[in-house]
Amino acid sequence: MQDRAAKTRRQLIRAAAEAFDRAGFAGSSIWQICALAGVSQGALHFHFGNKQGLGGAVEATAAGILRCVTAPDPARHPSPLQLLVDTSHALASRIACDQVLRAGFGLAHDPAWSGETSLWLLWRDWVRGLLTVARQEGGLAPRIDLDDAVSAVTAMMAGVEGLGRDRGYGGPSTRSVTPFWRLVLPQLSAESLRGRIDAAGSRSAGPGEPPLGEWPFDDRPAPDACGAPSVWGVCSVPGGELSGSGSQA
Repeated sequence: MQDRAAKTRRQLIRAAAEAFDRAGFAGSSIWQICALAGVSQGALHFHFGNKQGLGGAVEATAAGILRCVTAPDPARHPSPLQLLVDTSHALASRIACDQVLRAGFGLAHDPAWSGETSLWLLWRDWVRGLLTVARQEGGLAPRIDLDDAVSAVTAMMAGVEGLGRDRGYGGPSTRSVTPFWRLVLPQLSAESLRGRIDAAGSRSAGPGEPPLGEWPFDDRPAPDACGAPSVWGVCSVPGGELSGSGSQA
């Protein structure tokens, strides 16, 4: 019974993410979401109360996936700037292939949505923390303004997310990440690090792990159902939405 309830919650979250990603929060009806999920409207009301509650679950699940991708501790990484580059590639790839994560970022700038968590603020704060560590370790050029650097990296990811929604864009939006770093790294990094940071990212999917584009949000009941590719492997989404620890019905 618990497994069935957890599966229903996952189906509703995934269906809501698909609807929000396509039509926005206001443009997505409860009827449409339930039809996509293949469940009754009563199931939605039982598990989430209303569309606002379901939107909050999408946002919280997306935030959990983002925390997976940004899980490595910058203070323990041998090169914070390389970690920033690698994580930006991992996040861009995950946004491109994961509708739940993409919907979470979309809700953050949806005028019809009022939630508790902004994924853009989470990303910005993580970038700021990492660049602060890089500065403390002497990895940034002396004249770099930290606020400017944080804004530039945050805006780059916003551009990747926006281009991913533009069907007229000529190619995957993830192609924009490497050129950005090729342009920015010579100005951002300390002289001792110039030429030593790989703008294309220093890590790919590890042995036995599928490529980044093949990590869907699915119905697997395992604790690692998130399957979010962080730069250090796979981690699970906290909060239980993907692991089957939700309401019982």
